[in-house]
Amino acid sequence: MNPKLREAAGTLKSVLGLQTEPVAVKFLTDATQAQGYEALPNRRYCQMVMEARRGRKVVLTADNIACPAAAAVFGFKPLPPKLASGEMLVAFGIFGSPEAGKATLDSMRRLEPGEYAAVALSPLETADFEPDVVVVEAAIEQLMWIALAAKYETGGRAQFTTAILQATCEDTTVLPFLTGDLNATLGCYGCREATDMAQDEAVIGFPGGMLETVVHGLRELEHKALPRVRSKSAYHRLAGCSEAGGNTGQE
Repeated sequence: MNPKLREAAGTLKSVLGLQTEPVAVKFLTDATQAQGYEALPNRRYCQMVMEARRGRKVVLTADNIACPAAAAVFGFKPLPPKLASGEMLVAFGIFGSPEAGKATLDSMRRLEPGEYAAVALSPLETADFEPDVVVVEAAIEQLMWIALAAKYETGGRAQFTTAILQATCEDTTVLPFLTGDLNATLGCYGCREATDMAQDEAVIGFPGGMLETVVHGLRELEHKALPRVRSKSAYHRLAGCSEAGGNTGQE
């Protein structure tokens, strides 16, 4: 167990009020490197993120991955023809034509076939590896503070990109890994149907090398900006003025 990761996870949870664990993700060239990790059978990647959020250490390979789209993103298996053509997405009711589905799938960033043999996932606080990516699934307001924390010292704009498909596997894991930058998503058909993700929750992912920056930013935001926003003092003043005005009008 890495004390720095445990401390970072503690900061994320305490400052933001997270109800589940931030998840550390590691790409492995050899599946035997994930000793002690559970290879739960027939699981989607988004379901493995859910398990890690709940405290389990799990590993996903070509043998136990259930989602063909995620399998392709991780370079485990090629896309099945009916999925690659967009036909399957039309059958699911996600897109209006095979061409629309195919255009979306063609836009996906993927790891090279066979480049990695496994993806290990662990609660950040108990991870025994330096994470390639940190994934946080939480309320949208909580994710906002992570995005702001990443920009606390540098400023500038955050650029989020999503196909509203493959939200956890591509948008918030593979993209941050390949681009070296944070990315957020609104979720997708798959993760919202297959996991406990609530309607008011979303997902954000950032490279493991950005963890120290995010933690520092959150600690600074905790002093003033975050508690002020959560107090909603400006809103309460407005509501009080509106109420007072309304009462005056009725008298």
